[in-house]
Amino acid sequence: MSGGRKVKILKVINNNVVSACDDKGKEIVVMGKGLGFGKKNGDILDESKIEKKFSMPDESVSRLEEILKDIPYEYAQVANRIIAMVKEKFDMKLSKIIYITLTDHLNFAITRFKKGIEVENALLWEIKRFYQKEFEAGKEALEIIKKELGIELSEDEAGFFAIHILNAQIDADMMQTINIPGITKDIVNIVGYTFGRELDRESLYYERFITHLKHFLARVVKNETYGKDANDRLAIMVKDEFPKSYRCALRIRDYLKVSKKYNVSLEEISYLTIHIQRLSGEGQKNIHKES
Repeated sequence: MSGGRKVKILKVINNNVVSACDDKGKEIVVMGKGLGFGKKNGDILDESKIEKKFSMPDESVSRLEEILKDIPYEYAQVANRIIAMVKEKFDMKLSKIIYITLTDHLNFAITRFKKGIEVENALLWEIKRFYQKEFEAGKEALEIIKKELGIELSEDEAGFFAIHILNAQIDADMMQTINIPGITKDIVNIVGYTFGRELDRESLYYERFITHLKHFLARVVKNETYGKDANDRLAIMVKDEFPKSYRCALRIRDYLKVSKKYNVSLEEISYLTIHIQRLSGEGQKNIHKES
């Protein structure tokens, strides 16, 4: 909204939130202190009061409007600051859905806190262990909430924020994302069991393996893959060169198929084998230059 173009308000959501049109005629949600006060549909938007513009997928606009309509304005401001912090400080690319899910969660978290209701995060251990960056971002979110609102939420809530951040990164259904930390733990256990030892969590190969699992599982839960078994030569190579790691990858495939009803392509198994081989410490010299 620039160049002196006058923008009409499409709908007043509340005193601080309205909907309008962007330069391409797409509906956007706009927030700012007093932006909608005394206004009616069709009035010209006072752009000097704009604090945030939300350009959402069409199916998400009404949901965002509903959330912003009913929560205190300062909660929406804090949610925006948290999201900006995650993007800037942790260099994470987030789906626009985060403006809905994290804002909504923040409102419920504070409501529970004020009622004295504590909710235990059953996934906290897995989140802290396998998604450290997201958990650190969750803890930073708690600091922003404490500073801006004077409310001190528990470590469990840092874990819940971490899940929302993870979900926005992989852009999946929240119910699928909630399963990922537990699945990650099970896969790490399968690898440890296969090779008969505790994995070195301090090693670079472990860190890379967890990063690979994050992207691998994001594709699996959304039924996306590198391709449809397009790279048969790679599969043959890793099966012959790294038989134990390949068998481990097949165990992971079977676990995902039987326990979680997810399908894993041959190409995914091939790349998973390479990462397992690195992690196992067996034959790393043969593959350390692989990407």
